[in-house]
Amino acid sequence: MEHRYPEAEIAAVYRAIYERRDMRHFLPDPLPQALLERLFDAAHHAPSVGYMQPWRILHITDQKLRQQIHALAEEERLRTAAALPTRNEEFLQVKIEGIRECGELLVVALMHGREQHIVGRRTLPEMDVASVACAIQNMWLAARAEGIGLGWVSFFDPLKLAELLEMPAGAKPLAILCLGKVAAFYPRPMFEDAGWGKRLKQQTVVFENRWPEDAQPTPTAY
Repeated sequence: MEHRYPEAEIAAVYRAIYERRDMRHFLPDPLPQALLERLFDAAHHAPSVGYMQPWRILHITDQKLRQQIHALAEEERLRTAAALPTRNEEFLQVKIEGIRECGELLVVALMHGREQHIVGRRTLPEMDVASVACAIQNMWLAARAEGIGLGWVSFFDPLKLAELLEMPAGAKPLAILCLGKVAAFYPRPMFEDAGWGKRLKQQTVVFENRWPEDAQPTPTAY
């Protein structure tokens, strides 16, 4: 094929995809500024619906602010455990973030004023969220290729985090990202090893033409 990459480069792309992990354990070393800039640039080259580029990235360098963000995550962790129908105590034993340990901490948010962007989201306004997710995935894969771990933390109240970070009305944080060096990458997703689910077989999520009658939702592990 005319536009195909060389085999080694193709293999590297797939390797990053298959070896990417949602990391929770980090080394505290800060990352070189040049590496951070490359990761930010990877995020900023993500596709976005209507070319709206709705992602905004906050690099948290204030240690007091980092502790406050951790407190918000801990508050939500406890509320999530209480809301589970079963396995409450077991969930509390699972490490769900590395906010205090990671070398770098980021918060990724939706920009304010995005309602003015109509192209591609008139009937699907949530495509702004999808665009931000693409930016995070770009950074995630680039980080894995660089040997750097990334963990996406969604345990927080977005209103409280937005207030803490003095975001304007309409902006919404979607992710706390723990970023940094790691001692090792998990061989499998951590939640899979902990018994909270397993990767579905491809044939259960890829359909042809129409939704099959026997298609099932992803089962829960609690």
